[in-house]
Amino acid sequence: MGPLTTEIQRFVRDQRLGYVATVSPEGAPYVSPKGSLTVLDDEHLVFADVESPHTVANLAHNPRTEINVVNPLSRRGYRFRGTGEILHAGITYWKVLEMYRDEGADVRRIRSVVVVKVQHVMPLVSPVYTLALQEDEVRALWEEYYAKTRKRTVLDLIPPRDF
Repeated sequence: MGPLTTEIQRFVRDQRLGYVATVSPEGAPYVSPKGSLTVLDDEHLVFADVESPHTVANLAHNPRTEINVVNPLSRRGYRFRGTGEILHAGITYWKVLEMYRDEGADVRRIRSVVVVKVQHVMPLVSPVYTLALQEDEVRALWEEYYAKTRKRTVLDLIPPRDF
C-alpha cells in the first residue's frame, strides 16, 4: 500500500483545492492553487493543466514538488512531497481525462495532466491548536469569522472623518 491512506484520499477528494509549489530554473519559488487536484491511486495525486504554464514549465525543469491541502475551517491538512510527471498522452493520461469527464469537467480545456508520485506525506496543523482548542472550537471560530466578513460592505473600509 502506498502513502495515501483511505483517510488521506478522502480528505484530498473532499477539499479538492491544493497549493502546488515548484521552483523556476532561476531558483524562484512558485506556489499555484490547483482546483483540479485529486487522487489517482494510493501513490499518486493528479491535477489538470488548464492554465498552468509556470507550474508545468517548472516541473519540466525540476520535477520535485510539494503540495499542501488544508481544510480552511479546521486548519488541518497534509503536505505531500514528491515528483511530478507531465502527461500529454498515454493510458494514464486518458484515464485521468475520463475521471475528470465523469465528474463533469470540460476536458477540452485541459492541456496536460500532472501526475505526482507521492514520496512523503506529513500532517499540517495550525498553531492555533497549541492553545488547547478542539477541532470543533477552531471550526466554530473560523465559521464566525467568515460569517462576519460576508456581512461587511465597502463602507466598513472607509475610516471615520476624524481618523
